This record gives sequence, structure tokens and C-alpha cells, in this order.
Amino acid sequence: MPDMNIVPLADGLAPFLATAKRNTYAGSDDDTTMPNPLLAQSMQLEFREGDWFYRDIYYGLARFSGLEAVFRSGKPVWTMAYSGGVDSNVDVDEAQRVYRFLRSALRNLPEAFPVRGPSVFRDAELDYRLTWNGDLVAFSGHEEIRKAEYSLYALTFAGGVLR
Repeated sequence: MPDMNIVPLADGLAPFLATAKRNTYAGSDDDTTMPNPLLAQSMQLEFREGDWFYRDIYYGLARFSGLEAVFRSGKPVWTMAYSGGVDSNVDVDEAQRVYRFLRSALRNLPEAFPVRGPSVFRDAELDYRLTWNGDLVAFSGHEEIRKAEYSLYALTFAGGVLR
């Protein structure tokens, strides 16, 4: 018997998630941050389309941890926890450049696995790499931004469909 929580999501979760991510952190300069977040001193991003709702709540800036959640008709159906940030040796100007580059990578997320960015994304100096195991139902992974042989940023994540 098919899992009733997963089958209905197959038609809508991936496209909604891609749209939500492009309309929140990846597509903004923090202008989608909610003025009164649910959790004190957190950053909170939200996106709604039809009966789908996306919320991303995180703490920190240079180093951060957070949780993304997708709701359908008011019911939580998918989550992803993440933690990461820039290396402690990265100065403020370089960190701003890294995060602008990260947003560019995240806007280019793959439609089939719209969790983070593409497997590889580059500009003249920076290199973004994403590795993961699983699919939207259950997954874990790691992303990194490097400049030549130096790691400037790293993030780990895990999540999937709730049952």
C-alpha cells in the first residue's frame, strides 16, 4: 500500500519548494525577512502559494543554524535542518561576497531536487559544490564554497517528508 503522506506530495512539493526558495533567501537581500519572527532574535522568511506554505527560521549570520518547513493545507509535510557558515578566517567583505555568490548558486537549484543549489556552480574565483544522498522524501548532504584550495564556507543539511 503506498504511503498516503508521500504520494500526494509528488505532484506539488518539488515545484513549490523551488518557487519558495527563489522567492525568499536565494532571491532576496534579506528583504523578505519577517519583522516579528515567531522565535525571539531569529530571522524568519515565508512564502505562500495556494494551499502551500514555506517557512525558514534561522539564528546567526556568519555561522548559522536553521529549519525550513513546508506546510500543505496547514499541515507540516516536509522539513530540512541545516547548519554552517563562513570560515572564521574570512573577513567581513569576503563573507558578503561569499553570501552573494551563495544566493546566485541557490537561485540555480535543480528542479528535481530543489533543496540547495546545483551540484557545481562557478564564477571567476569561487566554486560551489553540493553533494547529497537520497531524494526529497529523505536526504542529507553538504555544500561548500571554495576559492582555489581554500574553503570559505560550508553547510550540512538533512531532512525529508514528515509522516
